[in-house]
Amino acid sequence: MIVISTGCPAGIGPEISVASAAEVKFPCLLVGDLSTLRAAAKVVGIAPSRLVPFNDQRLAASQIAVLQAGPQLTASDRVPGKPNRRSGAAQLDYIEAGFDWVKSHEHSALVTAPVSKAVIAKSGIRRAKGFLGHTEWLEARDGAESSTMCFATRTFATSLVTTHLPLAKVPNAITPEAVLKATLALAELLGDLHSDIPRIAICSLNPHAGESALLGNEESRAILPGIRAARRRLGTKAVLIGPLGAETAYRKAQAGDFHGVVAMYHDQATIPTKLVAFGKAVNVTWGLSIIRTSVDHGTGYDIAWSGSADARGMLSAISLARRLIRARGL
Repeated sequence: MIVISTGCPAGIGPEISVASAAEVKFPCLLVGDLSTLRAAAKVVGIAPSRLVPFNDQRLAASQIAVLQAGPQLTASDRVPGKPNRRSGAAQLDYIEAGFDWVKSHEHSALVTAPVSKAVIAKSGIRRAKGFLGHTEWLEARDGAESSTMCFATRTFATSLVTTHLPLAKVPNAITPEAVLKATLALAELLGDLHSDIPRIAICSLNPHAGESALLGNEESRAILPGIRAARRRLGTKAVLIGPLGAETAYRKAQAGDFHGVVAMYHDQATIPTKLVAFGKAVNVTWGLSIIRTSVDHGTGYDIAWSGSADARGMLSAISLARRLIRARGL
């Protein structure tokens, strides 16, 4: 079972969720508001009657199950590009209900449609004030020791040492332990995706890998010790190269020289990833007790409810979730 939290009701999440669930040939469970998802079905040319409330019973091949979570919404809660407090609270309800369902059912994975971090945080729900994104929220709800944000494309995968953090705070957040964690996570992900021993480049933080500390000491202070620790842990299970300038690391990964790249901060990973695979890259949260994948794009408020949203990113996220289920033997 692929469980899909359907994202912001005022964004493209309902459209791409319904369109994807209608296209795949295996069971999907949509978590959201039934009336909203039936309205989205109309927009994408799918019969709203195909969407039925989920009651844990066998469905007809044409039916798509919907687990109602959060408040029942009205048309005013899904005005395109204009989310309100109710739709903000609903987004978080969908994430939590989807996670809880997958957590209690084997052979399943969570795929998340895009949400608005700001709208969730400002929804008025006390628990949502500190919401920074799916990665951090799911880690806390799972009680995981840690998690790592990763992205997978057809040609390479990448992991992030730091995620949703102000750029000014990044240097102090880069520690040998953080580099080790992101490197191990990427090696594990690549181990599930490839049969080859993965070749992984670890990026520098500073230009030209710091130019022998002329441009900064993060490479010698934190990144190199982290790489050495990862080599001790991985042994012959992976080949690690670095610290390497990010421009070189991603260029060579796209050319096939590396299976993966460890980035030091958010945009260092997402700019090259979206440049070469926007709409097709898949966000993976590694380190949770469940499998979670997501699209690599946002809520698309500018095109929401127009019927023009491209569901291929959601289909890629679903496909990768299925691969990871099989790789883990679930």
